[in-house]
Amino acid sequence: MPVNNRIADYFAEMKSWRQHLHANPEVGFDCDDTAGFVVERLGEFGVDQIETGWAKTGVVAVINGQGAGQTIGLRADMDALPMIEETGLAYASGRAGAMHACGHDGHTTMLLGAAKYLAETRKFSGRVVLIFQPAEEAGGGAGVMMQEGLLEKFDISQVYAMHNLPGLEVGRFETVRGPILASVDDFEIDITGQGGHAAHPDQTIDPVVVAVNIVQALQSIVSRNVDPMKAGVLSVTQINVGSANNVIAQTGKIVGTIRAFEPEVREMMCARLQEIVAHTAHAYQAQARVQFLDGYPPTINDHSAVDFAAEVAGQVVGQGNVFEDTIPSMGAEDFAFMLERCKGAYLYIGNGDSADLHNPKFDFNDDISPIGASYFAQLVETAQPIKR
Repeated sequence: MPVNNRIADYFAEMKSWRQHLHANPEVGFDCDDTAGFVVERLGEFGVDQIETGWAKTGVVAVINGQGAGQTIGLRADMDALPMIEETGLAYASGRAGAMHACGHDGHTTMLLGAAKYLAETRKFSGRVVLIFQPAEEAGGGAGVMMQEGLLEKFDISQVYAMHNLPGLEVGRFETVRGPILASVDDFEIDITGQGGHAAHPDQTIDPVVVAVNIVQALQSIVSRNVDPMKAGVLSVTQINVGSANNVIAQTGKIVGTIRAFEPEVREMMCARLQEIVAHTAHAYQAQARVQFLDGYPPTINDHSAVDFAAEVAGQVVGQGNVFEDTIPSMGAEDFAFMLERCKGAYLYIGNGDSADLHNPKFDFNDDISPIGASYFAQLVETAQPIKR
């Protein structure tokens, strides 16, 4: 496997970085210590510019190449999940209720490895912008960075990211042209009826009846409103009503999520949900309010960027180890906000035989760090060769 030799020499160092990050997870936008660690490493590497405070705790760094050229962006997420670790590892989370169960510690490490190499060698033109982003799991840190003008300030012409994938062999990459991940729109439906004694339901407006009928009607959106040749998911994940056997509650709540690959399907599903909720509540003389939370658009890869990224990945692991037709997932990723505004691509890198993502026994495979760092470095050198 032709991993960059100089990056391969960083392996022990990268492993120590990753395990330090794993032991010190931070959630959401509150990645102060992680950002501090990243800034310290970048300073040691001698990058040309470091900016902090993007999306509260994000870090953006610049490495200048040799001569004029375009600007390429490389992104890694830094945040952990609010869950309890059960790996039993010597470097397991030391922070109660937080765990790197999605491998963002590894993503940060791979970008740091690429940063060290690129700052040392500078075998490219233009510049590379390194984006260390908080709040991918919730909060949409990438979207916040877009709102803060990241692309415009650094004149980024293309941007790339990757995510580890359990079950995919070490030394393999996967991607697809077009949608690779779905949009996500989590919703909460608050129902207000009229509470009272369970022995006298005629004197109440029962939110249980309203909730049950709303949930039933919502199931028709995918089966009757989504084009059968397209994809959509609507899952109700919580119904919370009532507190006692002999009381009809005053209020109730329904919680769930909507997923889609195409923006028009996403828009239609959200609109239909609101219509169904409003009309069903009215039919039972109740009131209902819909709130959507932290929506992410679909992650849509640019076709030509996938062609390029797959070719580069093949230079690192061999073309036979790059699969360009992976099945899109109904999972979501806030890198979508960057791909909405900028040409780029999102790839999976094999994590080997490990527990699944978001599992309390998950651990990022340190063996893949040099592979991912080599891919990032090769992207830059191939996209922006030195002009002779």
